[in-house]
Amino acid sequence: MEMNSRRDLLKNAAAAAVAVTGAAALVPSAMAQASKALPLEKKSVPPRVVNDKPTGTPPKVPLFSSIITYGNLVFLAGVGAHFTGTIEEHTKHVLDELESNLQKAGSSMEKVLKVNVYLNDLADFQRMNTMYQGRWGAVPPVRTTVAVAKGGVPGDSLVEIDCIAFI
Repeated sequence: MEMNSRRDLLKNAAAAAVAVTGAAALVPSAMAQASKALPLEKKSVPPRVVNDKPTGTPPKVPLFSSIITYGNLVFLAGVGAHFTGTIEEHTKHVLDELESNLQKAGSSMEKVLKVNVYLNDLADFQRMNTMYQGRWGAVPPVRTTVAVAKGGVPGDSLVEIDCIAFI
């Protein structure tokens, strides 16, 4: 009897762990169907290679990928605006670049699920929102917005945005 209760306890603990990761929210039949329909293989679209070594030496391993697909999910690296301009100009540029990258991966702004916005200065929050609002279709994605710590957004951008979408 004690063996069964321990086994049940372990099963319940495993089920709870799955629930914590969010996987339990998927309907089992839909999960099985999705795994058969889409091969779960991480793919970079397109690869980004950093080569800062002198001529004649092989390139380094890529620093990061701009776009990764996994099953029917698309993960976009943060995009910044590396030119002198206003928060409105930077936000528009970043959103246009994200849209272009999503299209390269076979997705769109309407299919974005999650967005992270990194502001150089929290005082730009409302002005950034004027450019951000309405770019995502009828149902905007969930979003986190933070002001970065001392040092600012890399490359002197006033804003950087990354996102997760589906195909």
